[in-house]
Amino acid sequence: GTGSINSDYKDWEWSADAGERARLLQSPSVETVPKSGESQGNGLGATSALGAIFIVVNAALGAGLLNFPAAFSMAGGVAAGITLQMCMLIFIIGGLVILAYCSQASNERTYQEVVWAVCGKVPGVLCEVAIAVYTFGTCIAFLIIIGDQEDKIIAALVTEPEEAGSSRWYTDRKFTISITAFLLILPLSIPKEIGFQKYASSLSVIGTWYVTAVIIIKYIWPDKELMPVEIPTSPSTWTAVFNAMPTICFGFQCHVSSVPVFNSMKQPEVKTWGAVVTAAMVIALFVYTGTGVCGFLTFGAGVEQDVLLSYPSNDIPVALARAFIILCVLTSYPILHFCGRAVLEGLWLRYTGVTVEEDVVRERRRRLLQTISWFLLTLLLALFIPDIGKVISVIGGLAACFIFVFPGLCLIQAKLSEIQETRAISWWAQVSYGVFMVTLGAFIFGQTTANAIFVDLTA
Repeated sequence: GTGSINSDYKDWEWSADAGERARLLQSPSVETVPKSGESQGNGLGATSALGAIFIVVNAALGAGLLNFPAAFSMAGGVAAGITLQMCMLIFIIGGLVILAYCSQASNERTYQEVVWAVCGKVPGVLCEVAIAVYTFGTCIAFLIIIGDQEDKIIAALVTEPEEAGSSRWYTDRKFTISITAFLLILPLSIPKEIGFQKYASSLSVIGTWYVTAVIIIKYIWPDKELMPVEIPTSPSTWTAVFNAMPTICFGFQCHVSSVPVFNSMKQPEVKTWGAVVTAAMVIALFVYTGTGVCGFLTFGAGVEQDVLLSYPSNDIPVALARAFIILCVLTSYPILHFCGRAVLEGLWLRYTGVTVEEDVVRERRRRLLQTISWFLLTLLLALFIPDIGKVISVIGGLAACFIFVFPGLCLIQAKLSEIQETRAISWWAQVSYGVFMVTLGAFIFGQTTANAIFVDLTA
């Protein structure tokens, strides 16, 4: 769910409060209005329920689907993978509804502002730091994906034997990633505003649907050389199922951009929003399940972490899918960087107490420094971490925090702040649900992070 997170910085123009500059992670197709008591719930948004479904699907679908066949393999087969997705989907939808409820109660319009208002300063800061780290890790994953796809495209174009072609400096993976990043990504990341965000979102949707269609068709009508080595039907150990959780969390994470989508609706009501996110998540479920099942059954236990790497280099439909993914990632990296940079900028202004108007002169210099530092660090890590699965295992744990931990904390705090003479059964049920979400999210985050570190240390 990573390629369509976005922001609209026009909101900065109407507020001198330094904290307001951290308004970010808006959906690219969302038209919002300034936050006020009159603007909430009076139908000032421009998004219909159908439009909101499309935006949420857009926010959820992304390059993470390339890892789903490998996740099904790690989970122990089709039955285990689908069961795990269905179980987690209940809490994923619940988290989206909770965020809408808390947004309405707190009159805040972005994810991190809701956490700040409902949970307080410490969870608010942790949330913003988590967003910055998550977007940073996603940018690394995007660069790795570019390298993966370019390797296959170059292999198809180079007519010489692989041994001879691999010795050419211009076919080296590190060179191709670097030249692509410096020529295309860096120039798009420097501007203060991103004007192509809606087009990037459309490309992301088209690209992901096309990739899914190709993988399904290749399973139904397989090439003769595509023979699976082994198709597991059960997990190797009961803990192996949990190894698929980071990919599922990374794929379905649209919670950070969901709050602005909710507030952009013509009638932002929690009940309507529940129907919207349920429909959107079911659509995303079909896309991810189709990709995961068909990709896994095509290659079995031998499927690559990036499923497109498992197909031959000279396959034309797959080559077009690779081109779509590269184009999608090239436009998505600046958006994710834009979001992460905005969080860092918001934290800086919040703790220095400087207003937007007072900081205009130094903003450009600091933006250039932040952008170049961010870009070089992500590029350096992408060059030396060739496996997208290792990155997703880390940022997937962070995605679990956005899906489970922060919504759970918000629900608990919202219910505890209610003034009631007696606590009804529904009140206790909701608090218990919040506690369970926090516990589950903390477990997924801890387990996946520890597993990622253990695998890296023993590799």
